[in-house]
This record gives sequence, structure tokens and C-alpha cells, in this order.
Amino acid sequence: MKQRKNDILWKVIMEEIFDDLLRFIIPDADKEYFMARGFEFLEKELSELYPESDKKSSTRHADKLIKVFNRNGKEDWVLVHVEVQGNTSKKAEFSERMFRYFYRILEKHNKPIFAVAIFTGSDAKKMPDRYSYRYRNTQVLYQYHTLSILDYTDEELKKSNNPFASVLLIAKTALLEGKIPENQLLSTKLLIAKELLKRKYPKRKIRAILVFLENYVLFKDPEMNRIFTQGVNILDKNNVMNTIEFVRQQAKEQAKEEVEGMLEFVK
Repeated sequence: MKQRKNDILWKVIMEEIFDDLLRFIIPDADKEYFMARGFEFLEKELSELYPESDKKSSTRHADKLIKVFNRNGKEDWVLVHVEVQGNTSKKAEFSERMFRYFYRILEKHNKPIFAVAIFTGSDAKKMPDRYSYRYRNTQVLYQYHTLSILDYTDEELKKSNNPFASVLLIAKTALLEGKIPENQLLSTKLLIAKELLKRKYPKRKIRAILVFLENYVLFKDPEMNRIFTQGVNILDKNNVMNTIEFVRQQAKEQAKEEVEGMLEFVK
């Protein structure tokens, strides 16, 4: 269920900040593409070209085919494929999938294609950036752009002024689930929200990233989700709150409630 949810979250956030995704990958994207003209997300087009298999898999994909316009007014096609799970046991299957996308789009539309694979798993650096085929004297080598959330340190992502860097930082934080205490994860999550709210990004993008943060990094304890939501509401109101103190105060209040509950039981 969570993998399916993450798949949807990636698809939504890519639409909300696709211009920033392009700028993150292509430093001179604004010179290359006419950003103000907007983008066309070809969901139906992609599903017709590559229908999803009915078989269940531990690996989820959040694929996007986007029509963009360059500065000359011509159409370019950008294929963005997010490997949500980053399963290294299926490397060959993934690279072949990328290749099949490419030749089917090229065959039907004959447009320039920029293919990107974003890996979000804990072993993301092991994923391939190419597909090769060889039989006798017949050879094919297909390479595509790759981006792993492990390619960047937390500090690099925090210093970046690109909203997409915040998304990558959130994806990295999700890898900590179950590896650190939940109160520590809560502190980290609230700090990300605090820094995000300080940014001078368009409000629409900040809201979209906050929704991504809230639903992508999860707790086993439902109470932590309530505390996070309450914390964001406070941060959004005065934006200078000491996040660590907020978490400590919440912990104290929760402990107090437990003591009061025990006293009531004794009574």
C-alpha cells in the first residue's frame, strides 16, 4: 500500500514542480526551454505506449511523459521515470523498460527525447544508466540520465535554492524510517518543514512539498502524525518557532497525559 501511495505522491509532486526538476538536472534549462509556456503531461499517451502489467511487484514506478517547448518554439519530449523502490535485483528489467519507452515514443512521434531515471531506494547508486543488447554483430547501447537521492549530501540539498532539492531531501529522510527513534524522525521532519516555510518559493509549491513531506515520511505511531500536523500549523503561523522545543513540549504533555490517565485508573 505504501509503495503505491509513494508512486502517486511522486507523480503529483513532479507535476507541481516540474520546472524546478528540469532546472535541477539541466543548469541552463531556462535558456533551453520556454518555461513560461508551461508543460503538457501526457498520461494517457504513456499508458497506451506502455500498459502496466497486472502482476504485482515490490517495485513501483512513477513515470511521466512531458511535452516541453524549447526557445525556438519546437516541441521536445521529456521522459521522467522515478524508480520508487530502487530494487537492485531487477536492474536488467529496469534498463530494458527505459529502452522500450524510448523506442516506442520515438517510433510514434519522432521527437527529441530526454530520458531521466530518478532512483529513491537505499541502494539507488547501484542502479543502471544504460541498456545494452548484443547478438552476433547486432549491437545496441542506450544510455539515459540518472539521478540518485544518494548522490547528494543533506547539506548540499539544504543549501540549494531549488524546490526540487527539498523533495530529494524528503526522499532521503524517508530512508530513516525504522532506523532511528520516531521522536528523532519527527524532529527531522519538522526541521525540514521549518526551513521550507522560510523559503521564498511560490506558496503553491511550498504547500505541494509540505503535502509530499507529510505523506512520504511516515510514523508507526499515529500520534506522531498529529503532532507533526500541529507543529506545521504553528510553524506556518509564526515561522520562528524552535522546533526542538516544540517536540520536547509535546513529549512532556504526552507523558503528563499518561500519568493523569494512570491516576484516574487508580481512583
